[in-house]
Amino acid sequence: MIYLDNAATTLRKPRAVDEAVRRAMHAAAGYARGGYAAAMRAGETVYACREQAAALFGVRDPARVVFTMNATHALNLAIHALARPGMRIAVSGYEHNAVIRPLALRGIDPVVLDTPLWDCAAMAGRAKREVAEGAQLFILNHVSNVFGFAAPVEEIASLLDEAGVPLILDASQSAGILEIDVQRHPCLAAVCMPGHKGLYGPQGTGILLVLDDRIARRPLLAGGTGSRSEDMRQPDFLPDALESGTPNVPGIAGLAEGIAFVRAAGVENILAHERRLVGEFARALEKERRIECFAHPSQTGVLSLRVRGASSEGIAQALARRGVAVRAGLHCAPLAHRTAGTERTGTVRFSFAHDSTAEQTERAAEILCETVKNL
Repeated sequence: MIYLDNAATTLRKPRAVDEAVRRAMHAAAGYARGGYAAAMRAGETVYACREQAAALFGVRDPARVVFTMNATHALNLAIHALARPGMRIAVSGYEHNAVIRPLALRGIDPVVLDTPLWDCAAMAGRAKREVAEGAQLFILNHVSNVFGFAAPVEEIASLLDEAGVPLILDASQSAGILEIDVQRHPCLAAVCMPGHKGLYGPQGTGILLVLDDRIARRPLLAGGTGSRSEDMRQPDFLPDALESGTPNVPGIAGLAEGIAFVRAAGVENILAHERRLVGEFARALEKERRIECFAHPSQTGVLSLRVRGASSEGIAQALARRGVAVRAGLHCAPLAHRTAGTERTGTVRFSFAHDSTAEQTERAAEILCETVKNL
């Protein structure tokens, strides 16, 4: 199988990830809520992952690394704490439903920065106008899961720093691929990410970097934390305030090894590899005029396309029958498709990872072109 659905989940993890999960399954239990060896080992395992994540993202206090089930969980925690009905909240035109639906659930209709695809200057300009109009909170998708379009976070964050407006950053497609240093911008209130994509951890893991203390004061869930058990009120300190219940210790053990792999490989090297393959793939498709690629030199390892006269779902199914795993449709991001003008057709998405090869890329392009010719 040629696996090119890494924007959903990186399938092939480093061997150390699998080994760490297996060790934790058999040797870690109780999560530091007992004095016996297995409980202590669970606590040490979880803390080691906090340290790995803190080092990768520039977080000075590992306690601000909160573990979640996925990026959606992390985004809901941050949005629940900081977003209120009646607030002027700005989002990019490329947000995932993991942002739009939690806002809708709270009766919030955000202002959408619906700027053209690849136009960073336009998005930064719209953000500047929204700050002037009194925006109270920004939520930005760092990289579009549909197009691999990287938002101009550096420019927008500088505006928000000066204005004192908080920013929730959805790093679902950028964590482990683009450099993220939370010390660079005081406006960063939260950074949300999954463990199972660019960090090469198991599914069912995620991270919320809590940089605004208000998030700890308004938890979405309450329950057992193993701390202050005599008090019926939820603890107000991190990470306990946001980590009720028993954590996914085996998953977190694997995530620690995934992050260690990213740190050793270097995010700049991973990005360069993925961009090179995307470029090669796009060039290989130029000869087939029915294929419309959404390609740009600045995109990350995600490329979407559509085929004139064919459904995106039909193309994906045809590729699956020939052993190429891709994703088709609206990719849980109808807002992004509306902004880019692909809401009626959807797209077929090809997404690369560290283990994707030039040979796989070339073969996938050949199979796609053959499929299109046989329609």
